[in-house]
Parts: sequence; C-alpha cells; structure tokens
Amino acid sequence: MTDPAHIRNFAIIAHIDHGKSTLADRMIEMCGGLQKREMTSQVLDTMDIERERGITIKAQTVRLKHKAKDGETYTLNLVDTPGHVDFSYEVSRSLAACEGSLLVVDATQGVEAQTLANAYLAVDSGHEMIPVLNKIDLASAELERIRQQVEDVIGIDASDALPISAKTGAGVEDVLEALVERLPPPEGDAEAPLKALLVDSWYDQYLGVMILVRVRDGFLKKGMRVRMMGLGSLHEIDRVGVFTPKTELVEALGPGEIGFITASIKNISECEVGDTITEERRPTAEPLVGFQPSVPVVFCGLFPADSADFERLRESLAKLSLNDSSFHYEAETSAALGMGFSCGFLGLLHLEIIQERLEREFDLDLVATAPSVVYRLKTTAGEEFELHNPADMPDPTKIRLMEEPWIKANIMVPDDYLGPVLALCEEKRGEQDTLTYVGNRALVTYRLPLNEVVFDFYDRLKSHSRGYASFDYQLDGYREGDLVKVGILINGEPVDSLSMVLHRAQAETRGRALCLRLKDLIPRQLFKVAIQAAIGGKVVARETVSALRKDVTAKCYGGDVTRKRKLLDRQKRGKKRMRQFGNVEIPQEAFLAALKMGED
Repeated sequence: MTDPAHIRNFAIIAHIDHGKSTLADRMIEMCGGLQKREMTSQVLDTMDIERERGITIKAQTVRLKHKAKDGETYTLNLVDTPGHVDFSYEVSRSLAACEGSLLVVDATQGVEAQTLANAYLAVDSGHEMIPVLNKIDLASAELERIRQQVEDVIGIDASDALPISAKTGAGVEDVLEALVERLPPPEGDAEAPLKALLVDSWYDQYLGVMILVRVRDGFLKKGMRVRMMGLGSLHEIDRVGVFTPKTELVEALGPGEIGFITASIKNISECEVGDTITEERRPTAEPLVGFQPSVPVVFCGLFPADSADFERLRESLAKLSLNDSSFHYEAETSAALGMGFSCGFLGLLHLEIIQERLEREFDLDLVATAPSVVYRLKTTAGEEFELHNPADMPDPTKIRLMEEPWIKANIMVPDDYLGPVLALCEEKRGEQDTLTYVGNRALVTYRLPLNEVVFDFYDRLKSHSRGYASFDYQLDGYREGDLVKVGILINGEPVDSLSMVLHRAQAETRGRALCLRLKDLIPRQLFKVAIQAAIGGKVVARETVSALRKDVTAKCYGGDVTRKRKLLDRQKRGKKRMRQFGNVEIPQEAFLAALKMGED
C-alpha cells in the first residue's frame, strides 16, 4: 500500500477533441507505463467504436509512477473522461473518485460549451483545477487570448495555466510536477473499517464481474469477505489489482488508491455503481454518499430482427447496463415488431453508441423505433402519469393537460454564424435567455423543448455553423404544451411503432412528410394501399400506393373485345375483395428508413 501523502488522484476534463486522450498517452509514455514499442495513439480508448469515431465513450483509469524534483516517487491515478454532453454522467462519476482535475483547453479554439460544463462539474465536486493550454505547436495557437478567455468565461485564475503540446510532449513534464505540487493528497485512515466506493463495473467472460473501486478508509486485500452496503450481498475477494495500463495484481489497496477487484460475481444484479463496499467482519457505520441516479431523457424501443434472439438481447442488455449505468431498459411488446425492450438514454449519441455496441459486441441484428422523450399527462379523472411511448397515449378527450420536458442549452458560436443559429433555435420553438460575447464568439443561452432537439437539432446546428458551434444542455423542468399524437394508418390499420407526439403547429407537416416517405418504401401490392396520418379522428395527410396489375388478357389472341372486358371486370371485382381483406406486410427496412426521417 502507498502512503496517501504520495498519491495524487486526478481526472482529465475537456471539450471533444481538445486532446485529453493524447495527453494521457504522453503521461503514460513519460512515466514508463508502457514501452515505446507498446504505445499506440489513444491507448486508453480500448473499444473499436472509440477508435473509429475518435471519441472517448468510457472513462478509463491508469496508475502511473512519477519521480518528482524533490526526489520522492509519487503514485498518480489518472482518469481519462469523455467530452461529449451525452456522457457527462460518466464524467461526474469519475470526478467523485478524484481530488483534482486537469482542465484541458485547445489554444487554437478556446473555451467551448463542454469545457464550461465539465469545469462546473469539477467545481461542484470540490476539485482543485489546473488549467492546461494544449496544441501550442500549432501556428494558430493564441496563448494570451485563450488565457484571458478561461478567466472571463469559466472564472478561474489562468495566469499559471500550463502551455503544452500533448502531441509532441512539450510541457508535459511541467504538468506532472504541477500535479504533485498543486493537487491535495487524498484523505483516509488505514486503521478505520473498510469504506470503498464502487466507481464502475464491467463483465469479463473469464472472471465474471470486475469492479473498479476507490478506497476511502481501511484496505482491500485478497481473501477478505466484503459486503455491498446498498444491496446487502456478500462476496470473497479473489483478485486485487491496478491498471498500469496493463493489468497488474497487488497485495492490497489502501486509503486514496484506485484499483479493481474480482470476487467470482456471476450475477450482474449484485453490483450497483455508487454502492459502498465494506468488510463483513468489521463494517463501517455510514455508507458513502454515492452518485445521483442518472435520468434518461430519450426513450426508444429496441427489438431483435429475429424474434428468436429475444433472450440473447436480454442477456446482452444486462451485461451492457453493468458497464454503462446511465442506460435503462424494460421489456415491452409491439404489435408490429414483437417482443423487445423500451430503453432510456441520455441523448441521441448515447442511443447510437448503445445500439452499435449491441450489434458489434453481441452480434445482434436490431430494429429501433423512433426516439421519443418522456411526457407528463394529467387526465380529467385527476390521475397523473408519465408517457414513454406515444402508442400508449390515452384518448385526447380524457387528457386535461400534457407537459413536455424543456432544456437549458448553452451554445458557443463564432459571430459570423450567429444569425443562422438563432434562426434555427427560433424555428425549434426556443426562447432566448442571454447573449454574451467573448472576443469574436457568442455564448447564447436558450430554453428549448427537448423533443425538438431529439430529432435533428444537433446535425443542423453543425451544418449551419460549418462545425464551429458547440452545444451543451441540462434539463430545465416541464412545461404545458399544445401536443397531439400523430398516428399512421395503413389501409385503415394503426401502426403503433410509427406514432409520434408532436406540437400541433408541426404535426400536419411532419405527418405529411412521413406519409410521402412510406409511399416510396412500402412495396406495391395487388391492391391499392392507403397511407394516412391522423390526429385523433381527423386525417391530415394521405398517400396511395398504386396496385400492381397482372396481365389477365395475355391469353386472348384477337377475338371480340367483350372477352377482354369480361376478364378485366372479373379482375376488378377480385381486387375490390382483396382490398377489403388484404393485409399489408411492411418490411423492416421501411420502418428503419421512416424512423430516420429526422435526419433529412
């Protein structure tokens, strides 16, 4: 066990692409965590999907040894965190395991929306922050202007901000020294009963559930019987280790240390992120505060393309939710898509990543329904409930009022693109709060309905600003809205999976667009197919897929025209009968394409 005075626990926080993972690479290299030949770029981004997209999705931890100028050797526990707004829960969890943060700011782009959001998370966690100005090797770096911007926008002293280049390694040695000098050591009592925070967990097919822990008091060692205080389950520890970033087994973990344990846990439900681990024989009196549970803001149904894969999907979701506690799911059944799960996410990128991970890591073929947000309904009978799926919406005559979630969004955008961005926010029913300037960049605060943001807001914001705008948001309560359910009927039969809840002003336009899209996607039948969009009992849009026509007169060579007429009339009567009883099979590709309507 290491003396807590020689431990520094810190997280690297920043906006997307400001150089967190590259800085972590240089630190690992300089501290000898990996040899030169073992190094790869973004060594802590272990998932294929992270490397392909160039983003961090899961926070990763690594223990490094650094010999400081005072001659002492210090243990540095580094946590590399994601930068995207959808993974801010991952950031807040990581910050709870540390005492300090490195705030990385791109010296060419300056403070962005997520820089601000993550800096506030660090302040809320009581962190000591060290500002770092990265990418000084680029010709467009403006150190003094960005220093001033950090002070003006975030409100922290940046006079001693460290200029570095994570790519070349320039100035990284100074960062290691600053960590030792400026960050406080962790507090903890080795003699006290064991008190450790369960920071993260994931499933290993050979070892069972692996648990990442931060020890506050006491120590953890192999063979110890421990209790999860929240769930009450008992386990005997098999292995205790740390990531350097390779897996390395150790004798014990003491106060202030971050490492992993395994205890042959096969049942995923026996681990809960934020739980307190204590010794069975000598338990601690009070559990740790833990984490606030995450609140999903976007809901979507996930269904297996082959209904035989339902059980495999259930197991895969359980393993994935262990690794990502901000993701929620429960079983549901759809008339069109069969048995599946209603899943809650922190945003659209989160939804996309989970779907892609299920398809890659668990080899599942999935169909996802249209993303929807959580509405609150008050009925005329005085009942209140939450609506996750538009298909479950009661009769409009029974609804007294309906509330939708609103968000408070911070958008940072260069002055040249401010006009189109403000127009986009107005189009999405936004209400402007504040508009301030930092140099030639505007910081706009808007209040927006979440269901408008879910569809295509982020993509359009990027295209209107040529990628220069950055966007961060938090929930801002519920407000009453003039909301209606737009149902889709095919040959008079409602298709639940395509129903949407929309603001009345946009319902007709969106319903018309979906009907047009479905007309191109549904294959032609031997009878006419009517596609309708309806609000309550009123049809607001209709398209018709024309019928295929079999050539019934092919066998008639010459002769009287009445012979042909007779065959055509018989065909007409048959089609009429078919239309009355004909069922339309909608292919899954049509569902998928129709659900992606917001992307156009």
